[in-house]
Amino acid sequence: MQVIKTDLVIIGAGPGGLSAALYAKRAGLDFEIVDKNMAGGQIINTDSIENYPGFKENISGYELARNLVEHCRKFDISVLDYFAIDSIGKTGKTEDGKSFGFKCEGDERLIRTNAIIIATGASPDRLNVEGEDEFIGRGISFCGTCDGILYRDKEVAVVGGGDTAIEEAIFLAKFAKKVYVVHRRNELRAAQILKDRAFNNKKIEFLWCCMIEKFLGKDKLERILLRNKNEDKTYEMEIDGVFEYIGWKPNSGLVKDLVKLDKRGSIITNFKMESSMPGIFAIGDVRNTPLRQVVTAVADGAIAAVYTDRYLYSLEHEESKG
Repeated sequence: MQVIKTDLVIIGAGPGGLSAALYAKRAGLDFEIVDKNMAGGQIINTDSIENYPGFKENISGYELARNLVEHCRKFDISVLDYFAIDSIGKTGKTEDGKSFGFKCEGDERLIRTNAIIIATGASPDRLNVEGEDEFIGRGISFCGTCDGILYRDKEVAVVGGGDTAIEEAIFLAKFAKKVYVVHRRNELRAAQILKDRAFNNKKIEFLWCCMIEKFLGKDKLERILLRNKNEDKTYEMEIDGVFEYIGWKPNSGLVKDLVKLDKRGSIITNFKMESSMPGIFAIGDVRNTPLRQVVTAVADGAIAAVYTDRYLYSLEHEESKG
């Protein structure tokens, strides 16, 4: 097994993790940044970003992610991508007598480090209804940007009423013949500008106070069973595809036994991005943030790197005194 010794490990190479890497490099830290997927994070799957400061014209998530990666390369920062860390544990002194607070294991590698920045983001929630598992990838998707082109001139449904759901409904309307927004409430939670765009789009129709109770079909999704809560009635509806956007679950499993989490599983941090465990920091969608945006993840990364540098400095001076 390959053993890597470093001051800091950044787990996750989305906007937050890449920002943390830039600031860690500026601070002169020895660090590794790893990701189980391709560097860039989930914004790679976003069709258009229009609220990132400094870009007057809309920029695709993929392009913004590539810009962030290239910015890191300019400072000789390389991402160890497609490397999955399976476990994180506390450790002690190594055979050479140097202390390391944590060990990160995975893919035939062991990384010893004194600080960790968790930037693992969040994963989409599921409806957890009959037929869902069977049709994921065969009519059920969680990414309109990835799969929207497959539904050109077809009828699709988007489940949810927040910003992401409405953004994706608008995007899907570019390809689909019809987009039904299935929402369990009678009003949207999305930003007003998105609501206005959706309401004015003739291809988008809203199914208020409705829930999907079952997915139906043979080799692929063909129909959904809907329940109208107001009428307390169910009915089947023919559909070619369903895109789910009902929420996100923090990817905090790696440290669930080391740090305090809130009820949703988000890592609880202070304004320094410090978790309850000294040496472990958390940024972006995996922490208990009040706003999940690219710009806030990038800011979190900068803050975490600065306070990680201070933490490591104090740790080094404590060891030298000892």
